[in-house]
Amino acid sequence: MTQRLALDITNLHAAYMQGDLTPATLIDALLAQADTHGNEPAWITRLSREQLAPYLQRLEGESPDTLPLYGIPFAMKDNIDLAGIPTTVGSPAYAYTPTENAFVVQQLIDAGAIPMGKTNLDQFATGLVGERALSDYGVPANAFNPDYIPGGSSSGSAVVTAVGMVSFALGTDTAGSGRVPACFHNLYGVKPSLGLLSTRGVVPACATLDTISLFTLTADDAAKVFDITAAYDDQCAWSRRHDFAVHGKRYGKAPAAFRFGVPTQSQWQTDAAYTQGMHQAVAELEALGGEKVELDCAPLLAAARLLYEGPWVAERYHVIRDLMESHPEAVHPVTFQITQGGATPLAVDAFDARYKLAEYKRQADALISQVDVMLSPTTVTHPTKADVAADPIGVNSRLGTWTNFMNLLDYSALAVPIGFTERDLPVGVTLFGPVFDDLKLLSLGRALEARLMLPLGATGVVHPALPAPLTNAQDGTMELVACGAHLQGLPLNHQLTERGGVLVSSTHSAPHYKLFALAGGPPKRPAMVRDANGQAIEVEVWRLPIETLGSFLAGIPAPLGLGQVELADGSWKCGFICTAGALNEGGAAEDISEFGGWRGWLKTQTA
Repeated sequence: MTQRLALDITNLHAAYMQGDLTPATLIDALLAQADTHGNEPAWITRLSREQLAPYLQRLEGESPDTLPLYGIPFAMKDNIDLAGIPTTVGSPAYAYTPTENAFVVQQLIDAGAIPMGKTNLDQFATGLVGERALSDYGVPANAFNPDYIPGGSSSGSAVVTAVGMVSFALGTDTAGSGRVPACFHNLYGVKPSLGLLSTRGVVPACATLDTISLFTLTADDAAKVFDITAAYDDQCAWSRRHDFAVHGKRYGKAPAAFRFGVPTQSQWQTDAAYTQGMHQAVAELEALGGEKVELDCAPLLAAARLLYEGPWVAERYHVIRDLMESHPEAVHPVTFQITQGGATPLAVDAFDARYKLAEYKRQADALISQVDVMLSPTTVTHPTKADVAADPIGVNSRLGTWTNFMNLLDYSALAVPIGFTERDLPVGVTLFGPVFDDLKLLSLGRALEARLMLPLGATGVVHPALPAPLTNAQDGTMELVACGAHLQGLPLNHQLTERGGVLVSSTHSAPHYKLFALAGGPPKRPAMVRDANGQAIEVEVWRLPIETLGSFLAGIPAPLGLGQVELADGSWKCGFICTAGALNEGGAAEDISEFGGWRGWLKTQTA
């Protein structure tokens, strides 16, 4: 094996199946490679060949056909438990040795993955810079340029993945701790929906916001690891059930047409390189069939500023208060300064912050419901180590501008590499959306990956050819044609929007319909009837989550129902139709086709 072997899962499994490689020869080569780096501060604990032997023995008689992660090396942030190996959270004074693996780690090992060791971090997972480490462990260097920060708090996990020491790594993400270092290392950074990956066996930063994050070289690798780890854990208080298959969601080819939201450029706050990265991402998404929708993201940015108010700083303090009181010298000075603020807020301050967050959540959900996916900067700049040394708290705060709010608002997110600066540093963007949109984001991230084909991490290895996606991605939605009071701005439109409905297009039916105002009411109701002598009728196409469709249909009174409606472009979509014979029930129905649609007729009623 050469050091330039691509470590993505697809490539390794192909080498195993062809007999060109075995897990043992791969591990030996990786250990030798790591030895050449000496005491690499990206690691806190590297497992020896003797410690790795049981994991290799477990693979005997198995193959990629029987174990989905057969022989795949991975690392984990040192706030995640690996049985028999100390968990330090970046503090020797805090360290303990667990007897069991974290739930997610056990899933990976059961799937055939090989744990190579524990990685460095901003102490107690507090920071986005990767510079808040004690001298006991050192500070990881950015894999592209050691003068620049690695990003944090999952600094080591990003570095060892980017340089080719492992195929993927686990981090944690409370406010961007996975996405920021992924951005700085040309990696895919998955911030899963809260609760999808169990946090049992993870030392919390803020237990209500924490999630295990994934660092991978490709979107396909992220999807495979996510599929294995996103399992309900009945022993984890924060675990949430979600079956993507039941909700019609899967990973694969991105939709041919979609709407993506972008903050107004005045809100980006990005430097020149990251501004260019955003423009490039917009152009790439448009080339994929996306329609850009510019949105005022003030509620998101306001929510982000809440992170370091009462309840969430108090959560951080709750974890390490005993250590801060008994051994204050064991806590990094900046971490101590930030966390100490959690000792003093009143209970009423916590409720004030929660009430503000609830209002921002209401506004933010309404905002992003207008589109299929959101695009934002991952972060606004890439500071040097000198920049952080001069202003450790201020620089850290800037880095969280576009990450802090996502956990608070219960959103899913994916950091995606987009290119490189003039100084050959990576630039990335983030795709995000509502809770449980994880596979939709990964599918779109894969589509961007296929267009860009950037090298893998910091290895310089050319991106391998991507296999065809196994299936078209389904995002768990259904498109519905509305023709009456459910149109945008009309009285019943809320029945769509409150169920997560998004306006896809304003269009017309094929010229084969008549529109009637049914007798009865008030108010009268519309009925579209297919008629060869008809005309085009104004309609709107709305996209609804499948799981809300049942409750929506339950509120549609007879004689209306859903059927197939032909649109002007020749496509057929589910829409409102009228049952046979209904036009003659309860009195004569009024033919209002001449007005071109329900809105046109309504104008005559108010004139």
